[in-house]
Amino acid sequence: MEAEMEKEDELLNQSLQSRTLAMEKVRASRQHLILVASLLDRIPNLAGLARTCEVFKASTLAIADASILRDKQFQLISVTAEKWLPIIEVPVSSVKHFLDKKKREGFSILGLEQTANSIPLDRYIFPKKTVLVLGREKEGIPVDIIHMLDACIEIPQFGVVRSLNVHVSGAIAVWEYTRQQRSQ
Repeated sequence: MEAEMEKEDELLNQSLQSRTLAMEKVRASRQHLILVASLLDRIPNLAGLARTCEVFKASTLAIADASILRDKQFQLISVTAEKWLPIIEVPVSSVKHFLDKKKREGFSILGLEQTANSIPLDRYIFPKKTVLVLGREKEGIPVDIIHMLDACIEIPQFGVVRSLNVHVSGAIAVWEYTRQQRSQ
């Protein structure tokens, strides 16, 4: 009986070690891309971004309120991405402090925003260590945060409608970052 329990304990330990190694491997293979979605409040957008970030192995997704991870609509849209992607809570009031900290850690701080000085996404070379800030669904990135950015990038648009949904925009920018990192 005791030998059986010891064998079960050993199998459990091996299983846990195997899972820990697998998770470390996943973590180590993540890109150096942090997506800051703290200014967003619509669950479908946040869930879609979580899924996008997981699919393209962003290192982190920052959101304003981590309690939405338990929301059924979020879980339905994210398709378990929240279980595999590091998601951190950065409340709106802490975004500037978070960006300052990341800048000191050597990250370039970029905003996805249409401004007079924005660089077209297809002409921008992403630094390896990138923090990408997304703006509010209607208002975009507030001026006080825009002043902290190293650059603003925008997706060239040609139609009559001059904006994309923030989740779609974020996904396009995350893909472009990923495409550039893959080609290096």
